[in-house]
Amino acid sequence: MNIGILRNAGLTENESKVYQALLEIGPSLAGQISRKSGLHRRTVYDVTEMLIKKGLVGYILKNNRRLFEASNPRKFLDILDEKKSTFEVALPQMMELYGSTREKQETNFYKGKAGLKTVFEDQLQEGKEILILGASPKAYDILQFYFKWFDKKRKSKKIKTKIIFNGRDKKLAIPLSEVRYLPDKYASPLAVNVYGDKVAIIMWKEDDPFAILIKDAEVADGYRKYFELTWKVARK
Repeated sequence: MNIGILRNAGLTENESKVYQALLEIGPSLAGQISRKSGLHRRTVYDVTEMLIKKGLVGYILKNNRRLFEASNPRKFLDILDEKKSTFEVALPQMMELYGSTREKQETNFYKGKAGLKTVFEDQLQEGKEILILGASPKAYDILQFYFKWFDKKRKSKKIKTKIIFNGRDKKLAIPLSEVRYLPDKYASPLAVNVYGDKVAIIMWKEDDPFAILIKDAEVADGYRKYFELTWKVARK
């Protein structure tokens, strides 16, 4: 079993090793766990104490020695549910703080694939028409499979889009969209998405994509006018 699953569930590296060892060898003494996990015996005692507090390990005394045993793995679901419940209680206050400061932030920088997804999900949340100037087919390679989900969500929210592609190297069926093209000589990995009072400037670099999100009504209006001008000269 990959102990990365246990780390994702909230265990430390050593806790994951000890719990996995107990799953594999069953009820064991500290020395047996030490040999199986590769951890020092003293470390095993410290780690089992932490796992006992989390309810993931129990023990019985046998000849005045502790015989440790892993709890049912379903205990992880209880722990995750408890964490979720605790977070949900705190969420309203966190959202209030987030809302009170968000308007002060006019420009944000997002890096990597996860960062770009955040920008596109903001477009879904905004719920307004999206204008894409200089759309790059590379986007569909960099965020593989993502745009199928994105377009499905966008369609369900009835968000229309107009897209000006750089070049014609890839024909794409995009719902609720009008598409036009610029000549290949204008091809560039840079794209601009305009929606609501926001502008997302996206650099579709395969190894290091990033986006700059600007929230300013005047800037958005300026880019929108530039888009309209380019739309008139782009080809269907």
